[in-house]
Amino acid sequence: MLEHSLLTDLVSELPQGLRLQRLTSAVRQHFHCGAVALLRLEHDTLRPLAADGLVREALGRRFQIAQHPRLAAIMGSPQPVCFDHDSGLPDPYDGLLESNAGEPLPVHDCMGVSLTVDGEPWGALTLDALQPGTFNQKERDQLSRCIPAIEAAIRMTRLEQERHSLSLLRQQATDDRTQVIDEGEIIGRSPAIQSLLHEIDVVADSQLPVLLMGETGVGKELFARHLHLQSPRRNAALVHVNCAALPESLAESELFGHVKGAFSGASSDRAGRVEAAHGGTLFLDEVGELPLPVQAKLLRTLQNGEIQRLGEDKPRRVDVRIIAATNRQLKERVRDGYFRADLYHRLSVYPIPIPPLRERGNDVLVLAGHFLELNRARLGLRSLRLAPDAELALLRYPWPGNVRELEHVISRGALKALSRGAARSDIVTLSASLLDLDSGIAPATASPASEMQLPDTHPVITHALPTSLQAAVRTVPARLHPRRPGTPSQQLGGRRARTATGRQQPAQAGAAAGAEMTPLWTPAPVATNLLNIEYYADGVSDRIRPYFIHKKVPGTPPLPCQNGCSRKLPV
Repeated sequence: MLEHSLLTDLVSELPQGLRLQRLTSAVRQHFHCGAVALLRLEHDTLRPLAADGLVREALGRRFQIAQHPRLAAIMGSPQPVCFDHDSGLPDPYDGLLESNAGEPLPVHDCMGVSLTVDGEPWGALTLDALQPGTFNQKERDQLSRCIPAIEAAIRMTRLEQERHSLSLLRQQATDDRTQVIDEGEIIGRSPAIQSLLHEIDVVADSQLPVLLMGETGVGKELFARHLHLQSPRRNAALVHVNCAALPESLAESELFGHVKGAFSGASSDRAGRVEAAHGGTLFLDEVGELPLPVQAKLLRTLQNGEIQRLGEDKPRRVDVRIIAATNRQLKERVRDGYFRADLYHRLSVYPIPIPPLRERGNDVLVLAGHFLELNRARLGLRSLRLAPDAELALLRYPWPGNVRELEHVISRGALKALSRGAARSDIVTLSASLLDLDSGIAPATASPASEMQLPDTHPVITHALPTSLQAAVRTVPARLHPRRPGTPSQQLGGRRARTATGRQQPAQAGAAAGAEMTPLWTPAPVATNLLNIEYYADGVSDRIRPYFIHKKVPGTPPLPCQNGCSRKLPV
């Protein structure tokens, strides 16, 4: 008995999400149908919360009610609505049933009912049966009798969610941690994401600065917006500042404002981004790229709640909460002198690491379903889905570009399918070959832009070094030749980097010392246990590299470095 099963679950303590999944499974078993889906109404779209009999990617779909006549009819009626097998209306689950994945749905019956919770429209329950004649008046009456128990299960789920979060203290509590926001949505059901969202909800009520850390493309801006929306400042402004895009000459004016005449072109007073965020939240994206002079002023804002416009003597009081984000290791930036240690400690009061996509398990398929639905609507396709080999390829790929890369892969695959002859009226299936994924690609560890550019005559080939020598080089302090911000790559710590052409008669110097000099980029066997090595530090990639190796010839003294020192390291 369906009602008995639903009532039994109501008095049981169930994990979040399991109650609704059990509900859809019980309804499918009772009505002997092929698929059941529970959809949540969000603005003008329906989002699947639980489904039984649909492919996994269906949970990432967002169904625009205006684009799906059957869903529009269900939401427009307080009573169950049936669609006979001869209905000409398109089915939103075409190609999404597990038993007929990738194929047009055969002649079948469809039934659905709109749901109301606490007097407000909540969503819909849909049932699809592959056997014509499954849903008749008797089934409609049974579904009508079950509606109160279904709505009670939904309401219990929402109360459980609210009880486990601090949203009980807010007037506008939400019943889903992955709610839609203005410029995007956090989609994911993996334990890593659920734990992260719970942590964000806990810290949201405080006024502590938060530092979001994660690789490029993980969606740090979305998590910053989510944190702002869950905070008491949600009704105030969230001001986004991309620190990497601020020119050093204009960074101070952009953040703190200026007065008339402060510099050439300042024809009037202008408030900065910090003042614009007064009472709300300031989001500093890529905060590690801020120039050092601006960092000092930002520290004052964090410590005293004060700013000072460029060209103005009197400080101004501001009330802002700062959320910062970075994809760089700020501790290493502090060590190398590119980021203030005191500012780092102020920003990282509550650091939150965001997991990369490769650590989120099946969230890859859920997100893929979301992007498939977006591209289906954008390209005017009947249906867009993934082939089994494509799903496997998505799960195996390491995703160095994370969610942003996944979105581009799905969009590119849909366009390729159309360019190769797929009709918009067909169910378009994306195979692994259309996705162009190389499962052997490893995640990127450093940006090419961060590497120091050396003269063409002196390329650096680190793979020619013996393993033990590489280990020794890594232990050398980074301050041998520290490069300061703004210093050209040819000048390191006040000394010019020595190149082979810049040395004074290197061959003669080596001969005078009785030594043979071997450039690093020329492969040569190491015939001794002692090497004299000079180093340079590029100051950007935080690496110390051997610049020149002097191979000691037996019976001769070691050749001293040009700066007067002699470093001997075991091979």
